[in-house]
Amino acid sequence: MATSRCFLLLPISLNLPNCNANSSKRQRRVHNHASRNTCSSTTNQSQSAKQELLNLIADQDRGLKTQKDPNKRSSIIKAIDDMAVLGSDMDTTGDSLSATWRLLWTTEKEQLFIIEKAYLFGTQTGDVLQVIDVEKKVLNNVITFPPDGVFFVRSNIEIASPQRVNFRFTSAVLRGKNWEVPLPPFGKGWFETVYLDDEIRVVKDIRGDYLVVERAPYQWTE
Repeated sequence: MATSRCFLLLPISLNLPNCNANSSKRQRRVHNHASRNTCSSTTNQSQSAKQELLNLIADQDRGLKTQKDPNKRSSIIKAIDDMAVLGSDMDTTGDSLSATWRLLWTTEKEQLFIIEKAYLFGTQTGDVLQVIDVEKKVLNNVITFPPDGVFFVRSNIEIASPQRVNFRFTSAVLRGKNWEVPLPPFGKGWFETVYLDDEIRVVKDIRGDYLVVERAPYQWTE
């Protein structure tokens, strides 16, 4: 270790501790401790905000009940905006976006209509999914009708920014156990994943709709 020498008009030198070095070490320890505290604080905030959001949507039947409760909708959207602030520095369009995502809550009227009215066609809605593969640049929006029915829309995607994905619908299919009906695709747009972790994903889209999804415990394939 380097040492500082202090000459006191004597023919000898005294080895003294390097105060600057010790001070630097103390500063590094303080900085590292502060960084850990900051990370811990941010994580705690994220977990708290996430739990608040999940609590708000837990009894909303994927958004059906929210349609008739504007106060609840406002509370949920505020919670989503809080999550967006916490996730503002996240890159959410990388490999971690690739997954089978299962719907927890949405404001998308078309999806909610199908969820609510499926009984008119003698069935009921099962899982509603978004299946994303960033590497292959594809997205499938999927609505299942157990045990054998499914409606899905295929899309091509393009990463536009650290949180935004552009998409264009390419085809649609309504499929039963022994039959399949192709439907014409239409539309394009974008969505932004404003928060993403190992469990959930929070989304805003071009139409001002909101989406909260969780990682499904299985991988959906055509």
